Amino acid sequence: IDLRAAANQPIGNEDQAIQLVFNGEVYNFQDLRRGLVARGHTFRSHADSEVIVHLYEELGERAIDELDGMFALGLWDNRTGQLLLARDRAGKKPLFVWHHRERVVFASEMKALAAHPDLELAVDEQAIPSYFLYGYAPHPQTFYRGVSHLEPGTLAVFDRHGRRHD
Repeated sequence: IDLRAAANQPIGNEDQAIQLVFNGEVYNFQDLRRGLVARGHTFRSHADSEVIVHLYEELGERAIDELDGMFALGLWDNRTGQLLLARDRAGKKPLFVWHHRERVVFASEMKALAAHPDLELAVDEQAIPSYFLYGYAPHPQTFYRGVSHLEPGTLAVFDRHGRRHD
């Protein structure tokens, strides 16, 4: 929505303790923004993604419930040491996750995961029958071993050690 450098991602709050990467669109961001400004939040962009950052400052994980839109997002909170991954309720935007021990790698496109230097994607042979039956691998399965889809409407929370807490 805002193509200026101020809206580039990752986008953070004022002290950069919260960082967000986001793919999608928040339809109600203008209403949310007005409320946040009225409560004292300062914005440097007009991006819907910055609204998510400030809403998270107020509501924590509950901020995701306030978003009306199509999105996949990753939000790092350096204060709590938590990574939040979330998808919209309808699942319009995908979110692929590879989780191994202390490492969590995520992307809204498989080609971004494939570009990660520490991942060696291998075909998951167990997904092949699904492809022939349905033409796709049913959620949360993907065609790659160790990579799953985050389910629509899901919020996954990981601590700084890669442990999932949701």
